[in-house]
Amino acid sequence: MVLNKHLINNPTTLVIEALQGLAYQNPTLSLDIKNKVVYRSNINKDQVALICGGGSGHEPSHAGFVGEGILTAAVCGNVFASPNASQVTRAIELVDGDQGNYTGDILNFGLAKEMYAAAHPEKSKKVKFLVVGDDVSVGRTQGGIVGRRGLAGTVLVYKIAGALSARNANIDRVYNVAAWVAERLGTVGIGLEHCHIPGTLPAQSHLSSDEIELGMGIHNEPGYAQVSPVPKLSDLVNDLLTLVISTSDPERSFLPFGSGSGQDEVVLMVNNLGGVSELELSGITREVILQLDAKKIKVKRVLVGAYMTSLNMPGFSLTLLLLPRNGEKAPASTEELLALLDDKTHAPGWKWSSGSPPGTINTAPEEQQTTSSNFTSTGRKIAAADPAGFVKAIKRAATAIIQSEPELTHLDSIAGDGDAGLTHKSGAERVLSIANSGSLDGKDVINSIAQIAKAASDAMDGTSGALYSIFFSSLVQSLHQSTEGKPELTLDIWTESLSGALDQLYTYTRARHPSRTLIDPIAVFVEALQSGNSLSDAVAKASTAADETKNLEARAGRAAYVGKDKVKGVADPGAIGVKVILQALIA
Repeated sequence: MVLNKHLINNPTTLVIEALQGLAYQNPTLSLDIKNKVVYRSNINKDQVALICGGGSGHEPSHAGFVGEGILTAAVCGNVFASPNASQVTRAIELVDGDQGNYTGDILNFGLAKEMYAAAHPEKSKKVKFLVVGDDVSVGRTQGGIVGRRGLAGTVLVYKIAGALSARNANIDRVYNVAAWVAERLGTVGIGLEHCHIPGTLPAQSHLSSDEIELGMGIHNEPGYAQVSPVPKLSDLVNDLLTLVISTSDPERSFLPFGSGSGQDEVVLMVNNLGGVSELELSGITREVILQLDAKKIKVKRVLVGAYMTSLNMPGFSLTLLLLPRNGEKAPASTEELLALLDDKTHAPGWKWSSGSPPGTINTAPEEQQTTSSNFTSTGRKIAAADPAGFVKAIKRAATAIIQSEPELTHLDSIAGDGDAGLTHKSGAERVLSIANSGSLDGKDVINSIAQIAKAASDAMDGTSGALYSIFFSSLVQSLHQSTEGKPELTLDIWTESLSGALDQLYTYTRARHPSRTLIDPIAVFVEALQSGNSLSDAVAKASTAADETKNLEARAGRAAYVGKDKVKGVADPGAIGVKVILQALIA
């Protein structure tokens, strides 16, 4: 479903309040509230003034790019609505300088330019107008009259033109370079869903849970194709890049790429449309760079982040700026264009970049330690009463945990941070892999448990992984002591060793039964064995303790921070995980 909730006072005042917030953050900005114009307070009249703008909801575009080295002013309309000509004219008046003005957008900006030129005929040649249309999802036939949409590639035009102005280039030079850059841009975006505009009726999802839209616009316009099921990222990126770099599609071959000649160099922008996590965005960046390298296209700069959003749309866009090849006639060389992109700016919306091509990944040297697959515990070697049954029990427990992932995830999404299922599954998969490789040996129980402890440490993140690893590592130490002079493991030795491991675990956590954590079933299990209960009875008591966590007030773990009403009647996922393990061990 589309997220319909927003943190605002009133939809009608949202844009003004947001601009005021921006001005509070950046004292170098001034604000014309009536006309929604953000402009630089200290303007160098000897430099070309750059004015741009459009509907709000695309932040940081456009106001976030007002600052030394990029825009001089931004004119803001209401959400997804263009500002009117009067607003644009006011912006021109506010920043009017000796070198002239350079403006963007279409109808209302064009009208403002003509109105200003009519009122100031002596300056008519000092106001230039440029439209950026970088969307490659709109084919030539479809966009024949209205033209292509301007997407995130517009921001690269801002930066290069703004840096030229800061270097005191005249208006003709700024315009010519900006126009050339605009013609060398290709952008395509995808959305997992549309966004919701504050103050409008609740939106309804128009995409299924396993469907995405290609070519979605930044004003909630539908894309040119819906795809189901959601493809793997590698397949999706390949499709998007094909749209941008194709030289054989008569509808969408807008850029003169060299068809894998190895001579193409680009600037890559991976733009967050507002609702994609930083984690996913970095993964997308990796995939794009690897695929461009495979296509023999050299990435000279990579820019990643939210540049031109669509409110909180869950999606992203890819932009390529095709740089001039050796010998190609262009108003600026590749070196100059890259230098202009690298020039420092104080505009808050411009993201950090390295100022260099993406290189090879500097990886850490190999660890000088053993891994789980060959980890051994030096010392006593002792066999289980049933060596083959010991390994089978471990495999059953690992398999049961893997199968319980959905249940644990569901429980933790209510009572915690939602990762318990995947964390337990990851650890269990590592243990099962070790067992299937033959590294676990029922005739060498201590070493086998040491490998399980290492697997929990390596594969399980978070508190549960640490607790399991400490417990099993402590169990290894206890078994060393408890088995001295003993030929075989017995239930009494297991009981003594498990008790010692629990005591050691208690030195690292203040959780005690009943605490609504995984400690509950472990403690009950060990205490039942100490009281002389059979193994099956001890497992039954521990299982009951795990189930009863749904009636307990959380005293430890993440659930302690969650309201009581939220977790009432919901068992602790860690405790249920222990229950699953114990029941599978004796099945």
